[in-house]
Amino acid sequence: MNHAHLQAHSGLSFSREFFENLVDSALQHAKKLGATDAGAEASEGCGLSVSVRKGELENVERNRDKSLGVTVYLGHRRGNASTSDFSPAAIERTVEAAFDIARFTAEDPMAGLPDEGDIETEPRELDLFHPWALTSEQAAELARQCEAAALQTSRRITNSEGAAVSAQHSHFFSAHTHGFRGGYASSRHSISVAPIASLPGRNAEMQRDAWYSSMRDPVALAGPAAIGRYAAERALSRLGARKIATIECPVLFESPVAAGLLGGFVQAVSGGALYRKSSFLLDCLGQQVFPRHIRIHEDPFVIGGKGSSPFDDEGVRSVPRDVVADGRVQGYFLSSYSARKLGMRTTGNAGGSHNLTLTSRLTKPGDDLDEMLRKLGTGLFVIELMGQGVNYVTGDYSRGASGFWVENGQIAYPVHEITIAGNLKDMFMGIQAVGADVYNLGAKSIGSVLVNRMKVAGS
Repeated sequence: MNHAHLQAHSGLSFSREFFENLVDSALQHAKKLGATDAGAEASEGCGLSVSVRKGELENVERNRDKSLGVTVYLGHRRGNASTSDFSPAAIERTVEAAFDIARFTAEDPMAGLPDEGDIETEPRELDLFHPWALTSEQAAELARQCEAAALQTSRRITNSEGAAVSAQHSHFFSAHTHGFRGGYASSRHSISVAPIASLPGRNAEMQRDAWYSSMRDPVALAGPAAIGRYAAERALSRLGARKIATIECPVLFESPVAAGLLGGFVQAVSGGALYRKSSFLLDCLGQQVFPRHIRIHEDPFVIGGKGSSPFDDEGVRSVPRDVVADGRVQGYFLSSYSARKLGMRTTGNAGGSHNLTLTSRLTKPGDDLDEMLRKLGTGLFVIELMGQGVNYVTGDYSRGASGFWVENGQIAYPVHEITIAGNLKDMFMGIQAVGADVYNLGAKSIGSVLVNRMKVAGS
């Protein structure tokens, strides 16, 4: 990517070449001081966020940050320091600070740069940078259109928590003494709104919902009016919510909520949780954790993907792979450090997972939400979860929820103020069906998920 393109329309101040020189001078200084190994990363980000509420401009925020981070190794002792000052003197001071920290840190035999054989030497271009030349006036106008569309959907949409538009641009360059050099620019843009629906009368009820669209390329964002109308329809559908009696029943998770179940699996099979023995899925390689029809695939090379990256945070090459095949765990999510702790090899996941998709062999093209509700039969359809009630050591799961009670495959009425509870081990094994209504939430794509039974606690 050339320098002119990087700075045009994006508000970014520094060129790739400037960052390369910065990183190289940091590494040279570390070597001069006597470091065994060293790594450095220069980055900058800038963006615009604008919010409106009831048609009035509420907030215009411009963010800009820059940083140089340096890691120094003295044998198996590691020190880290960072600065936002790019002057030569500040860079030297930062390297010296990292060097001093390393001198006084305890040895850790697992500490060190990734092995040279794991380094990505020819990073591919994944089309992650689409600058949006957006003025604060234009952003405010888009937010207003989005909110206005929500408010015009029905007389029962009486209020709003506002609408927001955000455009973010960043780039970085990173290198270390095991031969890695790489960096790229990326963008992330979004439009969101949160309307409030109410029923008049003595016990005036209010229900809110929200919707958004988030993309690397602004051209791919959903239209502001469509986002507004859909958010409004979601809020309206919650009116007349009731509590229900406590029951055990099947539960259908709407696709954006189901992404959280996939996130729970990732957390349980990530290196840190495994080597600290704080996971309910210890030693699960090769084990049946999901039914045989479930596959979880990771693909870091999706062009323009929200979780795409040619290499991980350590410069280790990314690889497409099945994390789960036929319901059995094929691999963990490891960095060099956690891999060494476990006596394994890095999977190129320092910094997290890349573009995960959970699919089922049983899913047919016609398995939309209506079909999934038919499969649910009689039970709970969950569209929102609240609270942090997941214990990753035991797998115990308990969250506040709201959604709809479904009878004979048809939505009967909205429900709120309930709790759903189970254990993630049973929930994973209890996945009966995955919908074709695939939704992409960040770096995870998944359809709605039907779990065979959970405890639902109501009034």
